[in-house]
Amino acid sequence: MTSDIKKLIALCEEELVSREYGSIHIQKVKAEWNQLVQWMDERRYADFSEPVGIEFCNELFGNHILTENVRKKNRFGLRAIRMLISYQKHGDFEFRTPRVERIFTGDIGKTMELYLSYTRNILSHSNETIRNKEQYLYEFHAFLNGRSLSLNDLNADKVEEFFKSMGYSLASRHNGGSTLRIFLQYAYDNGLTNKDCSIFVLADNYKKHCKIPTTYEESEISSMIASVERSSAIGKRDYLILLLAAEYGWRTKDIVRFRFDQIDWDKSIIRFNQSKTDTAVEYPLLSSIGNAIIDYLKYGRPKTTAEEIIVAADTAKKGQPLSSPTVHSIVTKYMGKANIKDWSSKKHGAHSLRHSLASNMLKRNVPMPIISTVMGHQSTETTKIYLSIDIEKLRQCPLPMPELHSSHFGWVVR
Repeated sequence: MTSDIKKLIALCEEELVSREYGSIHIQKVKAEWNQLVQWMDERRYADFSEPVGIEFCNELFGNHILTENVRKKNRFGLRAIRMLISYQKHGDFEFRTPRVERIFTGDIGKTMELYLSYTRNILSHSNETIRNKEQYLYEFHAFLNGRSLSLNDLNADKVEEFFKSMGYSLASRHNGGSTLRIFLQYAYDNGLTNKDCSIFVLADNYKKHCKIPTTYEESEISSMIASVERSSAIGKRDYLILLLAAEYGWRTKDIVRFRFDQIDWDKSIIRFNQSKTDTAVEYPLLSSIGNAIIDYLKYGRPKTTAEEIIVAADTAKKGQPLSSPTVHSIVTKYMGKANIKDWSSKKHGAHSLRHSLASNMLKRNVPMPIISTVMGHQSTETTKIYLSIDIEKLRQCPLPMPELHSSHFGWVVR
């Protein structure tokens, strides 16, 4: 990527336009970039780089990450400069301005950096997945350094001491354990440790379905879908994504992997194996879905040879399949536009629309086996989790309390 600041700004401006940012917003961002150009000229900096961007942010905004000491009026400027930094490094804007800076040091840090590079470049994990792994690894890195431990010093007691010191929730303990186990296995397989320390990460009792699913009413989902501006190319794409999540209950992975060969237009059927379970599923091609696909293909989809139907529209990744975090961002965007009550304090990704579809079918007295089939569950036992959120049905379950005559209390309890 270019180090010429003016060429970099031109590329980033083109990216903003392709993502359909408003003209006023783009002008505000460019004003921040022009301030950077003037600052570089004053210091005779010929090339732009991450250290230059960080120096500028530290000097003008008080920090180069989003901490509490960054004033509200400076946050927009910080975001604008970090857009240049991330685009120069990765060819894309970072998802959000980070609030913490994780720097891995020493031999342990080097091993962790190698693993994160492996997940990014070889396994092609999403940026969101890598960020989650980075968080757990950094906290483990700090724990080991604070006690002057190496990876070869690990045992089950020390690993459990780490988890106790962090005070993780059940879900975080489960996810953190999985991250450490895979990392330690990688370290051993690549000769970076003398023993397989992954065996010291003990199994936990976390149950994935122990929490009540987040759901939304049919009217809320309808208002969210109606909030899409369908005249633009991006709007046509986003509308199709929301329909697939809301009307079919598809998982994010199945949405981003939706291909042309999965549609039988003659029989009006969509068939594929779910990415999560490899279970074969079949859906009727609803007219709303079919029309949305045709509209997107004719007037919204960039020219590309990709087999996936839904592709990126932004300049850097135009025509490439979408990533899962992008789908989450799209759903979040329209939750906000529809002004759905308390959406930001609840789960609000594509999976919440899947949960909502099952919940709303249950409210309509759709039989459990049919709901299970629509969801692609391998067993109706998995579908029964939705029984916990059907409040009206639960109200019919309590047994009547019999009269209790007690001379001790002196009254009749009914």
